[in-house]
Amino acid sequence: QVQLVESGGGLVQAGGSLRLSCAASGRSFNSYGMGWFRQAPGKEREFVAAISWSGRNTAYTNSLKGRFTISRVYAGNTMYLQMNSLKPEDTALYYCAAGAGYSSDYEAYDYWGQGTQVTVSS
Repeated sequence: QVQLVESGGGLVQAGGSLRLSCAASGRSFNSYGMGWFRQAPGKEREFVAAISWSGRNTAYTNSLKGRFTISRVYAGNTMYLQMNSLKPEDTALYYCAAGAGYSSDYEAYDYWGQGTQVTVSS
């Protein structure tokens, strides 16, 4: 069992940066792949990035490559999403998730956080 809590969201101007954190509790954190998804009002949930249990493999949605970076720290059971050069279209509720592998498919994840809101003003 894994519990996930996101933090780090907020209001930022276009061009700014934010770092989201996902704190995990549960003894099996190191064996799970992790991912970030986002959902804007009126839109479907969208894959952002994923990282394997080892941290050696990462995946990003193409449109975000180069601006977003996913990472994880085992000692603190924490995953991060560094977001740079933010744009108004990045405004969404950002969720972290944990699952057996790492995937762009939200159905591959078994555990989800409650989300943290990111709002980018123009």
